[in-house]
Amino acid sequence: METITDVVLTLIQLYYYMIIGYILLSWFPNARESSIGQVIARLVEPYLSPFRKIIPPLGMIDLSPIVALMSLHFAQYGVRAVADMIARSL
Repeated sequence: METITDVVLTLIQLYYYMIIGYILLSWFPNARESSIGQVIARLVEPYLSPFRKIIPPLGMIDLSPIVALMSLHFAQYGVRAVADMIARSL
C-alpha cells in the first residue's frame, strides 16, 4: 500500500512542478508556443480551466494557478490521510 501512495504523491508533485513551469513560461515571450510549452499546456490547461472559470483575472494577473496549486497541495494531504486510515485498519 505504501508504494501506491508514494507513486500517487510523486505524480501529484510532478504535476505541481509542471504547473509552476507553465506559469514561468508565461514570463518569456513565445515560450508557450515552443514544443515543450505546447506539451505542458496540453497537460496543464484542462486542470487550470475550471479554476479560471471561477476566478477571473485581475487585470493582467491570473490568480487561478495559485488556487490550483493550493488544491493540489490539499490533495496531497488527502492522499496521505486516506493512506494512513487504510494502513491503520489493516
